[in-house]
Amino acid sequence: MSSQNDTGIPLVHDPDGKGYRFLTLESSTNSAILKSGSQSWGLRQKNTSNALILLKPTTTRASTTEMPETGLKAVATVHDTIELVPESSSAPAPVARGKWHEKFARGR
Repeated sequence: MSSQNDTGIPLVHDPDGKGYRFLTLESSTNSAILKSGSQSWGLRQKNTSNALILLKPTTTRASTTEMPETGLKAVATVHDTIELVPESSSAPAPVARGKWHEKFARGR
């Protein structure tokens, strides 16, 4: 049942200092290949304007006599992701197409 006193789910920004990063790939003619058995995937770094926010459940109490309140804690924000592209093991690495985000990533 809904009520006027319901304040929703509390969200707290509390970075944990671990510095989450999936993987950073340097631009080169050689690309990283992930292999498992007979399958191969090329790894490609993708930058996006839509960030991925890592959330962790949290419980807070204003005092020891109050009921705990369940909420969410934002521990990190990730802007770079890795894309897996199926490849044959003998295929040459793809040529960079000069996309603006690839040029920007080289200067970082």
